[in-house]
Amino acid sequence: MTRKHHADTDDALGRRVYRAMSSIHGQGCFARVAFAPGDWIGTYEGREVSEDGTHVLWIYDSDGRILVGRDGCNLLRWLNHSDDPNAEFDGFDLYARRAIAIDDEITFDYHGAC
Repeated sequence: MTRKHHADTDDALGRRVYRAMSSIHGQGCFARVAFAPGDWIGTYEGREVSEDGTHVLWIYDSDGRILVGRDGCNLLRWLNHSDDPNAEFDGFDLYARRAIAIDDEITFDYHGAC
C-alpha cells in the first residue's frame, strides 16, 4: 500500500476529521472527508511523556527498542479501539487501512499501535 503524507496543522486536521459522540465509547474521531487505503489521516501530536494517561499513545521508536509516549492534544486523541480497525499508525502518523467514508468513525487497534 502506498502511503501519502502531508504536513499537518490543527486547522488542516480539522478539515479532515471531527470529534462526535461514539457508539463505541464516549467521544470518537470521525472522517469529515473520504480516505482511500494508504491515505495519511494525520499525526498524533502531543508532548512526550513517561507515564500513562487517558490520551497517551505508546509507539516504539524506529529501531523498535524504545517505547515513546505522547499525550494527545489534537483531534486524534479521540480515536477509539476496534478489533477490525480502519486505520493504523506508522510511528505517530495515522493512515487509512481501507476506504473510510465521510462520517465513519476512525478506529485503530490499541494493541497494534506499539
